[in-house]
Amino acid sequence: MRWIWIDRFTEFVSGSHAVALKNVSLAEEYLKDHFPGYPVMPASLIIEGMAQTAGILVGPARGFKENVILAKIRAAEFKEFAVPGDQLGYRARIESIDDAGAVTAGEVFLNERPMGRVDLMFSHVGQGNSVRGLPGHNFVFTGQFMELFKTFGSAVSPGSSNR
Repeated sequence: MRWIWIDRFTEFVSGSHAVALKNVSLAEEYLKDHFPGYPVMPASLIIEGMAQTAGILVGPARGFKENVILAKIRAAEFKEFAVPGDQLGYRARIESIDDAGAVTAGEVFLNERPMGRVDLMFSHVGQGNSVRGLPGHNFVFTGQFMELFKTFGSAVSPGSSNR
């Protein structure tokens, strides 16, 4: 199963920034156990939502040539919990990008109010690089992913905004 922690992009400017949304629903299986009687979206999945938003932003900035791998969580802070019925917003911005990787800064919004931040570092692993344990092909931006990206792109074209 492939878990995607964003529902759609509302803004996507390749090489610069992106805004994505995630609706928290009681129908999501993970909420059954986190926490019984008071379901909240785990902070680790909020971080993953930002990592997906920022990683998708980094990919086209270099032509989807490398695997974009989350290397480090530089900072993650949250002021509130997200519960079913809430909407999370992820605003990711590229701070720097080069052959080795990218650094992103991110703001998280809860129902359009600032909720926290997630700053990340990504490594670029080129196709065919011999990194022990990693396949020699692009395993991040696969054909299946690119189809999903087209779906995201139908709502917002790279370089545009529908805010």
